[in-house]
Amino acid sequence: MRVERSIFVSGATLAGALCVLFAGCGYHPYAQAAAPASTTVGTVIDDTVVTTKVKSALLADPDIKSFDLKVETRKGVVQLSGFVDSQAQIDRALTVTRAVQGVAGVDNNISLKSGTATVGNAVDDSIITAKVKSALLADPNVKSLDIGVVTRKGEVQLSGFVDGHSQIAQALAIARKVDGVTSVTDEMSIKK
Repeated sequence: MRVERSIFVSGATLAGALCVLFAGCGYHPYAQAAAPASTTVGTVIDDTVVTTKVKSALLADPDIKSFDLKVETRKGVVQLSGFVDSQAQIDRALTVTRAVQGVAGVDNNISLKSGTATVGNAVDDSIITAKVKSALLADPNVKSLDIGVVTRKGEVQLSGFVDGHSQIAQALAIARKVDGVTSVTDEMSIKK
């Protein structure tokens, strides 16, 4: 009798724990596959900490021109984008980023610079970047705060984590319409 009661209590406890676990996770055994889960406040804070650590590590490395790189993090996956001078800088940036605590993976969207830029190019590029950011902010269908914009000699690179393909298409279309943009590179990833 004592063994039967112990097994019953253990089984009931296990069943109750599973119900609480599944309810807390939004799981229902008969539900269809749902859209990807959104991030929690804790995940966003963790991602912000990882982004800050990666930026600090890149800045501390003398072989990397970290001001030319954009760093975004989503659920521990770090996306690096921007323009650098050499493949060695790309390789070093990847190595430094992977060594940072909390980094679950790295998406390499870094491009090599082509040709030399003048001071005039740099000024023009900063103006183009500002215009693209303003145009993205003006569109209510684009979550522009999730999109990073980097410009090099008129070439605009869009990066970051967005909700879906329609947002990517809209952001690309907006950027292409901005005066001074010679081309647009899509380095955006869909949130998982």
